Amino acid sequence: MLFSQDMCIDPGTSNTRVFVRGKGVVINEPSVVAVDTDGGGNVVAVGGEAKDMIGRTPGSITAVCPIKDGVIADFETTAQMLRLLMRKATNNAIFTRIRAMICISSGVTDVERRAVHLAARDAGARYVSLIEAPMAAAIGAGLPIHRPEGTMVVDIGGGSTEVAVLALGDVVSSRAIRIGAKHMDEAIIEYVRRKNTLLIGERTAEDVKLKIGSAFPYEGEGAMSIRGRRLDDGLPGSAEISSHEVRDALYEPLTKIAELVKTTVEKTPPELVGDILNSGIVLTGGGALLRGMARLIKSEVKIPVRVADNADSCVIRGAGRCLSNKVPGVSNE
Repeated sequence: MLFSQDMCIDPGTSNTRVFVRGKGVVINEPSVVAVDTDGGGNVVAVGGEAKDMIGRTPGSITAVCPIKDGVIADFETTAQMLRLLMRKATNNAIFTRIRAMICISSGVTDVERRAVHLAARDAGARYVSLIEAPMAAAIGAGLPIHRPEGTMVVDIGGGSTEVAVLALGDVVSSRAIRIGAKHMDEAIIEYVRRKNTLLIGERTAEDVKLKIGSAFPYEGEGAMSIRGRRLDDGLPGSAEISSHEVRDALYEPLTKIAELVKTTVEKTPPELVGDILNSGIVLTGGGALLRGMARLIKSEVKIPVRVADNADSCVIRGAGRCLSNKVPGVSNE
């Protein structure tokens, strides 16, 4: 007797999510793997447990992020991560057939697309289908993609931002840049290094972004204290950073995201632009949750902008809907 399991996997730069048919989203873990370099590259931990090891591991253990800018950077580690997460999603149950739908960036090359397919197969999936993230995000956000009227979705993920105009169940035009939430954290690290000669870690930068970061001025702005290592003498140090300073630090990546949306609108057929003016632009992805992101993009394109409900999980929820219903835009391989 054959036992099969259907699931969707969104292997993002920041987090990997797994949706299991009949259960919903059962896995939402950081895309981090701790590897024992002295033990032949064996995986020590995956997800949140591995993320907690970043910056704290002994010399024999390395915490790595195998997915960079929305694409696989380390094939073998990615396959091991997917295998462990798939096993965790099924409570270690044994299935002879696993059908997996994998979310991919719309800007990936054929080689990168093939790498995702092979990694899923190597992780144990017998049948693999691919769906582009903007399409899944639009479905997860509840946009009427099957209608002739155009809709626009902006998916700001951890390693990339993708903009797509959809109509009649397909992508009319799309653009992507490899800039996302991770690059915002890196911008904060660089700003603090230059201004305060203080080196802070990725987790501290992310904490600053979440607590006082913004893309547009907001009421109740404040400041917070940060700790790191002084660059002049290598000793522990601290500094204070304000909301205004964080906004200055984020200027470059946010400007490039806004320019991408503006360029996509400029290249969209006039009839569809009229539709988008009525329906507005929908933001998805974890990066969309940054304060003022919708206001920033609206100020650039002069079109209403809103953030989708549960924006950070739109892609995996949209893929989950595709798993249960026949939705155009899915390529089976």
